[in-house]
Amino acid sequence: MTAVAHAHSPTVPALFVSHGAPLFALDAGTTGPALTQWGQSLKAQHPGLRGVVIMSPHWMARSVQVMTGPQPATWHDFGGFPPALYALQYPAPGAPTLANEVLGLLQAAGMAAQGDAARPFDHGAWVPLMHLFPKADVPVVQVALPVGAGPAEVYALGAALRSLRSQGVLVMGSGSMTHNLGEFFGGERAPAPYVLEFSRWIEDALARGDMAALLNYRSQAPHAHRAHPTEDHFLPIFFALGAAGDDLHANYLSREVMYSMLSMDAFALEPVH
Repeated sequence: MTAVAHAHSPTVPALFVSHGAPLFALDAGTTGPALTQWGQSLKAQHPGLRGVVIMSPHWMARSVQVMTGPQPATWHDFGGFPPALYALQYPAPGAPTLANEVLGLLQAAGMAAQGDAARPFDHGAWVPLMHLFPKADVPVVQVALPVGAGPAEVYALGAALRSLRSQGVLVMGSGSMTHNLGEFFGGERAPAPYVLEFSRWIEDALARGDMAALLNYRSQAPHAHRAHPTEDHFLPIFFALGAAGDDLHANYLSREVMYSMLSMDAFALEPVH
């Protein structure tokens, strides 16, 4: 779609990405280039893109928190990786004005949201954003994943921010389609069958627009507890789904599987015309 078509499509899609292991910043696989290409297309379609509002499971807080700082630091919140990974920086600006809009929308929805001016970018945010917007030229606001929240509560957080999509803002969940790190053995092996079964069940539910099944994935999806021994890395999908609302055309950008057990599924939830 060209910039000319932008007038007919002012609403920015919502986005879900699997951010993988921290090494995804250096080992992009096929997912990284797919995100870069989509980011370039998004900027062409929406030349007035104001910013990104992103949820990552690597910022969990006891209440709803919003990053408000003007220049968040890049936090290397992991250990034991090659030195090159710790040299990476993602100097995207914060967006205090957008952050205040986010706070206002969340508070209007009855959520006691608070700002955090000192919060840095964790790797669940900056690693996928390095691929999506490699020039770090799009302002970014992070929203914390509340401790104890389930799918419905995270969906409500995204839904409270849905109006931002018609105001030039990308609302994005960063997590992992599958995330059983107890099965991480290194090396490149064929995708584990359960990883594919779980991921394609989610894709099928998205294609049907079956929100009830998605919200109850824990009891309905095959291998849900093996794919996610804890829910934290799956919950950001509901942030994106809430922001998308009924616009449930899932345009898949990646179905890659890394290390046999880490599904890198990424999809844009595009407006249905």
